[in-house]
Amino acid sequence: MNLKGLRFQKRVKILPPFIYLNISKTGWSWTFDFILFRLNVGKRGVFFSTGLPGTGISYRKQIKKQKKT
Repeated sequence: MNLKGLRFQKRVKILPPFIYLNISKTGWSWTFDFILFRLNVGKRGVFFSTGLPGTGISYRKQIKKQKKT
């Protein structure tokens, strides 16, 4: 049985309403969720995202890449 396509993700509220810990099969990251935008900090870098609620329209941009060691 090939499980490569299997995904797992859990989002845990740390400090409602705006700090979350995201846990997945490949690691963890932090999300800081504000009214109109969101910052996500993890091993792949820092990402900024925003969107229009209810429309499915969103924008995501990597603003800082993690340095390779």
